[in-house]
Amino acid sequence: MSFPYYTGNPRRRHVDGPAHLPRSRRARQTDPAGYIPDAGLVDAVNVALLLGQPLLLTGEPGTGKTQLAYSLAWELGFDEPFVFETKSASVSRDLFYIYDALSHFRAVQTGVSGNALDFITWNALGIAILRSRLESDVKQWLPSGFRHGGARRTVVLIDEIDKAPRDFPNDLLNEVENLYFRVPELGNVRIVANEELRPILVLTSNSEKSLPEAFLRRCVYYNIPFPNDKNLLAEIVTSRVGGIDGGHNKLLSDALDLFFELRKPSNGLHKRPSTAELIGWITALREMGTPIDQPLKHNRESVFKSLSVLVKNQEDQTTARNVIEKTLN
Repeated sequence: MSFPYYTGNPRRRHVDGPAHLPRSRRARQTDPAGYIPDAGLVDAVNVALLLGQPLLLTGEPGTGKTQLAYSLAWELGFDEPFVFETKSASVSRDLFYIYDALSHFRAVQTGVSGNALDFITWNALGIAILRSRLESDVKQWLPSGFRHGGARRTVVLIDEIDKAPRDFPNDLLNEVENLYFRVPELGNVRIVANEELRPILVLTSNSEKSLPEAFLRRCVYYNIPFPNDKNLLAEIVTSRVGGIDGGHNKLLSDALDLFFELRKPSNGLHKRPSTAELIGWITALREMGTPIDQPLKHNRESVFKSLSVLVKNQEDQTTARNVIEKTLN
């Protein structure tokens, strides 16, 4: 099925089964093998590994903070990271495990089960610490069906830690530094990571709120800058979007020029487009059949049709249309 896939025409309905749409581009766009860090980020990662400290990343949304954890795990030959997605109601215990107290109480009342372990679900850092130990050392804390797989080192991603209440990082100071946790429901047992296979922690923050100084002292910090160098950004886009490398790539060159123009503070966009949105936009242009060897001004219709992936605010879209008209003339 060729583009456009949807026309809004009720007489065009597929009667011979569902339409065949293109495969998701997400696999290529998030492939850790295609991640291109800047030199400063590489240095920060290596310092964090050297010191055994968590790596705290900040930067504009869409600059690759989350994907760094996947790139790191991939390059080191580890399994995919264990991910904890921080919520506004997260408490420190949630990083390690969740205890369903209500279901446990009901089970005890009905005589079904009195074992607290049956009502505990291990979360990202809890699993990583358990897996750093030999299975024989931790089997008493593993619920039935838990696949241990042998002692190993893993990467743990704590994503958007600034979303949590301020007490969240304060309550984790010793646990994050020493990589252990206690489980009061199991007799206050203390579970400690194997010192030789300590999990590697990557934390991200969008700087929506400041983090406590005591927590920051325990981390290696790096702010991922926006890639303002056109050649670097072209390399990033080429690694994530198919069919745009090689040849006389006027499409990529013009698209980058327009993208940087939209990001200029003088143009007044409330939300400037990110690297991730640039990748999605160029992917859309290619899917629409925009030739890579033609100036973008010859494909204005495709630019405006795909603007919704690049600019995510109604007022900004009006501003962006005016900028595009001027730039492509």
